[in-house]
Amino acid sequence: MNIDEELTVLESQLRRLKIEYEIFFSSPTKKPPTDIEWKVLALLRKFSDGGRMSFSQRYRYNEMAQRYAVYSDLWRKKARIREEGYRRPQDAMLSVQGVRPEERKSEHKVYGVSAAAAALAAGAATKAEPVSVQCSDPQNEREQVAKLYRALITAKKNAGETVAGNADSFTSFVQKKTDQIRKQYNCQSVEFSVELQEGQVRLKAKAKS
Repeated sequence: MNIDEELTVLESQLRRLKIEYEIFFSSPTKKPPTDIEWKVLALLRKFSDGGRMSFSQRYRYNEMAQRYAVYSDLWRKKARIREEGYRRPQDAMLSVQGVRPEERKSEHKVYGVSAAAAALAAGAATKAEPVSVQCSDPQNEREQVAKLYRALITAKKNAGETVAGNADSFTSFVQKKTDQIRKQYNCQSVEFSVELQEGQVRLKAKAKS
């Protein structure tokens, strides 16, 4: 089984896990889906370093790891409410707010999954790699521009920033910026890079000979 096939399995298992947890929390006699969750965690750990994956595969993996981290936090809170009962009136309405800010987080494993395991997935999801590409004619270098666009989208999502525009408008922007810098500096190409500065994602461009 290749990496793409294993990522498809991970996506399927994660979707199934979400459904099983919804059933679990709606039924007092249902057991938690720990077997499925361990399969999800095993695949998340297997690809956490991202060393053998292409950029598109890492992007796909990061998206699923982020999704699991969010789900896992929600399930932990709902499980605590289920065990200890509602602490505040709004808990009964939301069914997720089981822990007051001043309270210590639970250190024991919740239904076979530890907080450290969830943190592993979250850490893998937010791990960013510096990405840079060189362009001389972006309209004819679609793969390079697409790689840059995916890196920008991923970085902005990880930083909690709003993503505006689409791939076509981004390509037009990169083309315009490339033409401008090539004319200004009389250079052969332009290097674009996605960077995080003071907590904000920046797209940098500089002349290359």
